[in-house]
Amino acid sequence: MTRTDSARGYPTSAFDYRLPQELIASRPAPVRDASRLLVLERSTGRIDHRVFRDLAMLIPEGDALVLNETRVFPARLVGRKPTGAAAEILLLRPLDGDAWEALVRPGSKLKPGRVVEVAEDLDVEILDGAADGTRTVRLRTPLPVREALARYGRTPLPPYIQREPDPGDAERYQTVYARAEGSVAAPTAGLHFTPALLADLESAGVRIVRLVLHVGVGTFRPVEAEDPAEHRMHAERYEVPAAAAAVLNETRARGGALWAVGTTVARTLETVADERGIIHAGEGWTDLFIRPPYRFRGVDRLITNFHLPRSTLLMLVAAFGGYDHVMTAYREAVRAGYRFYSYGDAMVVV
Repeated sequence: MTRTDSARGYPTSAFDYRLPQELIASRPAPVRDASRLLVLERSTGRIDHRVFRDLAMLIPEGDALVLNETRVFPARLVGRKPTGAAAEILLLRPLDGDAWEALVRPGSKLKPGRVVEVAEDLDVEILDGAADGTRTVRLRTPLPVREALARYGRTPLPPYIQREPDPGDAERYQTVYARAEGSVAAPTAGLHFTPALLADLESAGVRIVRLVLHVGVGTFRPVEAEDPAEHRMHAERYEVPAAAAAVLNETRARGGALWAVGTTVARTLETVADERGIIHAGEGWTDLFIRPPYRFRGVDRLITNFHLPRSTLLMLVAAFGGYDHVMTAYREAVRAGYRFYSYGDAMVVV
């Protein structure tokens, strides 16, 4: 489902901001819910500084907190070409049969017909290429594919984390409620939740609702065109169960608010919400690109991390919180030394 707004918004360059390299978090905080939390009041632009576990005091009884249960799979395969040169495959999603959509490196060398050896019992054959730079590949292994990936795949950390993944990343680059395997990137706003914090919220009368959107490679791709309308979104698969939609609609009918945990949840809810704000159950693919100006229908509050300049994620947050308020909040976060990006701190727009 695709929805766009005809009113002209901001150019891509308006979403640039200065970020010192040392504020890019290369590792997670020692305790998930001890991350810092910037609270932005979108009606006034007022900013407050809290810690993430303070959400238990910020979300009222009767509101609904919406989580994305997707799980990151070990999508990164590192191997060698027959020449001995290093090569890398990032699996994106399974296709028909035993084929996968993937990104490869070095792209100029891995043409159709080439093979990358990952291990004695796993190699990757390049089948075809697409105009967007992706490849169709086949995993050749005597093992069940999921077993081969569990044995040889690596956690696909974002490219701005300039280190190899270690054993701790397999746990910390997942939310504590991750269930449905299928993402190549974590829904990072959810990384701050702990089982104890979720239990506290439920005990306080907050309704916990779960859906799925499998995060694709588009989350890392900057908007290169100066006019964002020229940017092509990478479609991602979502699923909103009927029980989840019923709880969300009931919450709204009783006067409660819907809190989206992350831009993935926001995009999913906006994809399935109608003009009246009714949430409809369903599954499918969404390439919805939310940017200013945009009228939100399915989201009342937004919990999110701090995103890259010129990214579709930052544009979504600016559409929700107001461009001026959000960019001011980002400058304040830089001034106050917040940690940025996937393993960084969080903000909530209320």
